[in-house]
Amino acid sequence: MKLIYKLYENRLLRTVSKGEIPKHIAIIMDGNRRFARKKGLAEFMGHEFGSKKAEEVLEWCWELGVKMLTLYAFSTENFKRSEIERKNIFQIFERELNRLLNDKKTYERGVKVKIVGRKELLPEKIQKLILEVEKATERHDKCYLNVAVAYGGRQELIDATKKIVERVRRGELMPEEIDERIVNESLYNNHELYSKVDIVIRSGGEQRLSNFLPWQTANSVAYFCDIYWPEFRKIDLLRAIREWQRRKACQRS
Repeated sequence: MKLIYKLYENRLLRTVSKGEIPKHIAIIMDGNRRFARKKGLAEFMGHEFGSKKAEEVLEWCWELGVKMLTLYAFSTENFKRSEIERKNIFQIFERELNRLLNDKKTYERGVKVKIVGRKELLPEKIQKLILEVEKATERHDKCYLNVAVAYGGRQELIDATKKIVERVRRGELMPEEIDERIVNESLYNNHELYSKVDIVIRSGGEQRLSNFLPWQTANSVAYFCDIYWPEFRKIDLLRAIREWQRRKACQRS
């Protein structure tokens, strides 16, 4: 079975590699708690498996030549979860930030790390670590990793609107000058790639975007898969890219 899977993966990889590679992929990493329940573990343990899977997927994306990856790690709604689960998630997040800060691959690959969301809602210790990681990687320009934490899509648009209103109030911008470019510049990340997602992938079986990047995903290909995030495979990523390539080809014809 493993041999058949590997042969299929290699075949998919050859097919995908012949076509255009998406510049920006966004992922809703859903199903961690259900995966833990299936394994007979405490729900919060699913996030441990999920974080390990995120590390794998990062490597797959960079190897394929994807320029930007945005991972939905913790929404504003997730603050309603139990204290023990929130504490566990924040511990994992702190560990992963430290890994990104100290991992030589971050610097060899030139990965620029950006945390998108209402960072002021996070524990102070994590806020300081975020500043450290973003500062250490701010000059990198080969790959871009956005981690959405304390994130809500509507909140991002509200915060972007406030920035625009403040610019108008200061006389830096006239109302008639407001266009898509101005909105893009006012998002949590003003990098040009951030404003447009090519593919949004959601694991776990749900077919909705859950307030994730509503502005950026307006014309994206949405790819939903039934497996839980810790079980996400390279073939799932490759299938999503293949579907995006197929739809782009149809648009051209």
